[in-house]
Amino acid sequence: MKELRIPSDWGLEIGILSEMQRNQAHNRICQVDIAEAYDHKHQVLSVKDKTKGLSKMSIDISKTLIRKLAAQGDTFTYNILRTIKATYYRNALDLLEIYHNDAKINGLDININEEEIAIELFANNIITAGQQFLDNPNENPLTPNWNRVQNALPDFKSKFIKAVQDDSSI
Repeated sequence: MKELRIPSDWGLEIGILSEMQRNQAHNRICQVDIAEAYDHKHQVLSVKDKTKGLSKMSIDISKTLIRKLAAQGDTFTYNILRTIKATYYRNALDLLEIYHNDAKINGLDININEEEIAIELFANNIITAGQQFLDNPNENPLTPNWNRVQNALPDFKSKFIKAVQDDSSI
């Protein structure tokens, strides 16, 4: 864990998974709960503002995936991004139909129009994220790894633990 550099945006989870896959043997990776209570950040879709909600989240996650793949040697161009968008869009629509039929069989209702709006937004955000990556490929949104933090600020760990404990007691 000390050596991982993770994104500081909504790409956090996919960034951690990618770093673990890169740095650890697969049989040494497992998922664990780190808290008794989880504060889920419910987000609005935010169709009109790409800097908020699920729209921003989808851009951050897409950029993280693109950066991680580029770091492994994959090349990205606008045409490749268009292919990824088209593949995502077609697969998402196919899955929506499957899940819609499954929901109907189980007496549940899914608003197909709202779901397709979300799929279109996420598909377009793949292009937005890719363009942001192509425009600024040297952007480094990763936090320093813990080894670097500990070298720069030797007492950080104890101060951080105290801050978490103080926050938990409020």
